[in-house]
Amino acid sequence: MKLLIAEDDLHIRQGLALLLEAEGYECLEAADGEQAWQLYQQHQPDLVLLDIMMPKQDGYAVCRRIRQHNEQLPVIFITAKSEEIDQVLGLELGADDYIKKPFGSREVIARIRAVTRRARRPVVDLAEEDSFIMGDLQIRPAEFRALRDDQVIELSLRDLKILRLLFEQQGKVVDRDALFNHCWGRDYFANSRTLDQHISKLRKAIELDAKSPRIITTVHGVGYRFDGVC
Repeated sequence: MKLLIAEDDLHIRQGLALLLEAEGYECLEAADGEQAWQLYQQHQPDLVLLDIMMPKQDGYAVCRRIRQHNEQLPVIFITAKSEEIDQVLGLELGADDYIKKPFGSREVIARIRAVTRRARRPVVDLAEEDSFIMGDLQIRPAEFRALRDDQVIELSLRDLKILRLLFEQQGKVVDRDALFNHCWGRDYFANSRTLDQHISKLRKAIELDAKSPRIITTVHGVGYRFDGVC
């Protein structure tokens, strides 16, 4: 999924890009409103994060232009402005959500997932064939979630890529290079700690006992495997 981050503060913009790329998103960065509009036209992102107070064009103007071109694209305003009138104006212009600075990384990720789910729900078939089963988990990619009985587990885009690949290669070992190429991209510089840390984090979320995993099995020196029976 491709995200456009339009924010004139370099530290905030780069921080958001690092955070979201770690979650599996591809990020485009714009330092002003005019650049944001150009990148939108060139790359057609799947979601836009818009700062309101930007040079050349403010976020309101960019949102208006986007809405004239695409009424369905998820747009989230990120701004230091907290007055109620600004929030109302942003939503009236067609923004899907509104995040105030300062914000936490969990809040940003949660709001992106929520907006993405809402945006995709009308066009994505949420029938059983869209989901898949791994052990006692039902993985629902369209919702960025997994279900275990009444428990709901939030998943990132990269989590879903890893689980889908292991599911499709059920019973076979997926080596580390294949995981990196498929889930991080071929241009990503492979680092064993990156993969191991992500798998460890994912196990804590989906396994009943992360120390004795039954869904994602380690094959030492090679990679990981899903056996299909838990």
